[in-house]
Amino acid sequence: MSEQELKLHVPMAFRASVLREMKQREVARVRLHAMYFDTPERELARARIAIRLRQEGAEWVQTLKMPGADTITRVELNHPRPGPILDLSVYAGTEQEAALAALKGELGLRYETDVQRLLRRVRTRQGTVELAYDTGILRAGALELPISELEFELVSGRPAAIFSLARKWQQRHGLVLDPRSKSERGDALAQLARRLEDVDAGAEAEREARRAEAIARFWAPRAAAPVRLEPGMSAPQAMARVAAECLDQIARNASVLAEVDTEGVCRAGNSEHVHQLRVGIRRLRSAWRLFDGWTGPVPASLLDDMRRHFAAFGANRDQDVLNETIAPALARAGMPMLPAESAAPQEDARAIAGGKAFQSWLLNLLEWSLDVPAAEAPASGAPPARRARGADDHAPEPAIRLEGGPSSSAAARVPAIIPLQAAQPDPASLRKLLARRLRRWHRKVAEAGLRFAELPLAERHELRKRGKRLRYGLSFAESLLPAGRLRDYRKLLSHVQDVLGEINDLALARDHYAARTAAHPEAWFALGWISARLDELTAEARRAFQDLAHGKPFWK
Repeated sequence: MSEQELKLHVPMAFRASVLREMKQREVARVRLHAMYFDTPERELARARIAIRLRQEGAEWVQTLKMPGADTITRVELNHPRPGPILDLSVYAGTEQEAALAALKGELGLRYETDVQRLLRRVRTRQGTVELAYDTGILRAGALELPISELEFELVSGRPAAIFSLARKWQQRHGLVLDPRSKSERGDALAQLARRLEDVDAGAEAEREARRAEAIARFWAPRAAAPVRLEPGMSAPQAMARVAAECLDQIARNASVLAEVDTEGVCRAGNSEHVHQLRVGIRRLRSAWRLFDGWTGPVPASLLDDMRRHFAAFGANRDQDVLNETIAPALARAGMPMLPAESAAPQEDARAIAGGKAFQSWLLNLLEWSLDVPAAEAPASGAPPARRARGADDHAPEPAIRLEGGPSSSAAARVPAIIPLQAAQPDPASLRKLLARRLRRWHRKVAEAGLRFAELPLAERHELRKRGKRLRYGLSFAESLLPAGRLRDYRKLLSHVQDVLGEINDLALARDHYAARTAAHPEAWFALGWISARLDELTAEARRAFQDLAHGKPFWK
């Protein structure tokens, strides 16, 4: 069977208020102790399968879980057990049998959860939702993580029911979207426990540094992951898959910044999490432009909120670049030390990531991504819908066509109707659409890039954004394009992006230090160094764009 559920983390400051609201209606309370199994080489986790034995009150249940059709859907197989005895024979004849039969290692206990669960059902206009408030511990070896999460599971009705209810609770209690399941968190904790055991067995002189490195890897920033599109996909289906990947990158970095695992203990989030979160937003924005005109319009509220949050995180990112990249480079060049840098942004990244406004946007984005609308066909007699900027697609032939000119004969005025035939899927259609649009984006980037030295600052900045859009668009379409040509082209485009990125960072730093020259004459050193470096980079950018313009085309 499958289930649809949404899981939100409950921050420490709101746990009492969530508990009070849960108890305003009749609730059921149950103690859950679960044991999760895998092989030493994590074969089940790598196959995205989780198997557990869970004691639910006085009963034992064996459960297999794996991802379903979309982000909120899980396949779940439950079997009552007489005790804590794992029995794989219950999966004989199921779709999961082959994966389990292929296991090479021996299954063993990897991690456990010990949870107190409060259950309550809520009826809405869209359906019935079961709320499960879990508090407790996730344990792997000697390591523990707190569990404090509220699950919204659809009992009956439409998925809109869980989103409408989750939004209300999120706004009242500051809930945070956490894409990780308990099994994913447990598997990561078990890996950390194993790494730390290996570290403790090593040389004492290196032990602390290696422990710190292992712990940092546990909360490492979530970088972009490949997206695999299938040739027969429709544009909305492809957009949904791309959006799910971008949202996952955004939400996972946001959850670390919001201290889902570390609240009250340490701050695991850092400047790289902010950077990768903003990369996820840029990728999503690029995807919306890539599929513009082939899917329904993105709601204006999603776009407006995206710009606002991107700018807010950007203020944090700019400060990080100054402190962590530019200032150290200037110090190495011999610049005299300046007093403390400018004040931190008005709102820090942690507050933004865990804030109600940003988390509300994530929920709205997740709901939209589950059902990306198709582009609307123009009504009869209406002008065609706005074409996507940069699109060069041909409109489809009409299924019904009037033939014949004016005539006094009644028979001649009767239109001939061409029967409507089911469109035959063109397996190359998605590839052709994407390649055509990316080719146009390439041409615009290359043409402007060859004039880079003459471009004013504003146009250079716009060119940089176009280059990023092209780079992300290529990453979304790469599974449909020639791999060899794409690999060479990506190297050329990556070089362009590296040069433009440094130019952009230096332009921001130049404005910063120019504002400080009146009070601190030492800042003139920075302006001179930055000016010289920008001249070098301008020449390098010209060469990089020439290589890009004359590189082998990726779309053939």
